[in-house]
Amino acid sequence: MKELEILSYDLRKDVVDIIMAGKGGHIGGDMSVLDILVTLYFKQMNISPENPEDPDRDLFVLSKGHSVEAYYAVLCAKGFLNLETVKKEFSRFNTKYIGHPNNKLPGIEMNSGSLGHGLPVCIGMALAGKMNHRDYRVYTVMGDGELAEGSVWEAVMAASHYKLDNLCAVVDRNRLQISGCTEAVMSHKRLKDRFESFDWHVISVNGNDYEELNAAFEEAKTVKGMPTMIIANTIKGYGSAVMENKANWHHKVPTQEEYEQIIADFQKRKEALLHE
Repeated sequence: MKELEILSYDLRKDVVDIIMAGKGGHIGGDMSVLDILVTLYFKQMNISPENPEDPDRDLFVLSKGHSVEAYYAVLCAKGFLNLETVKKEFSRFNTKYIGHPNNKLPGIEMNSGSLGHGLPVCIGMALAGKMNHRDYRVYTVMGDGELAEGSVWEAVMAASHYKLDNLCAVVDRNRLQISGCTEAVMSHKRLKDRFESFDWHVISVNGNDYEELNAAFEEAKTVKGMPTMIIANTIKGYGSAVMENKANWHHKVPTQEEYEQIIADFQKRKEALLHE
């Protein structure tokens, strides 16, 4: 798990480099969600770039699709995409490497970014797995601001009704969205209680801690007869004091000075891990 945490700081640099090259990106949410993606792709999911159409592969949908730069960085590290190509083509005219997931690219199951759609689609995927007697698991990551979408709660009802224990959803609970604090825009008090009242198995963890994330995903695999919701309490902009817990870093391109400080912060944290 320590190796994955060390890797995460290399991938955070890749994310910032992609954003700098494309002159745009949702950098704050990229940083909060990245540890979740790394845990899934490097520790949990049965998925391989050598066999991307395997009918028994695990399925993943990044419902909060605006955090695509983190998704690209992880897919590059996993071998689905090429980092230099992503940096060269991201956000260019007529590119496939757009600012939200594009299923014309290897490793991406669903176009996303219109918030509130990822979980409903994953219910269809999970139902199909049950009907076809497949052993794959289905994962999705939503933003906490996204929970204001009514379609999310329709999906929450349906998932428990159909007892989709092959479905695991994650809320990136960083408490900030484009217009400010989630609790001011649309509060999520007693969020764990809310999901439990819809008959989900709910686990609350530190979403930037690899041990806690991995343990939560392992626990989800043991749950029978109900879906699992992991509330991942994260820090928006995680990795650098320049960005952490600042709503204005929801979508922003660093200045050269900010870039240098952010990269220095990543390197400092990586070196601390290496010397533990």
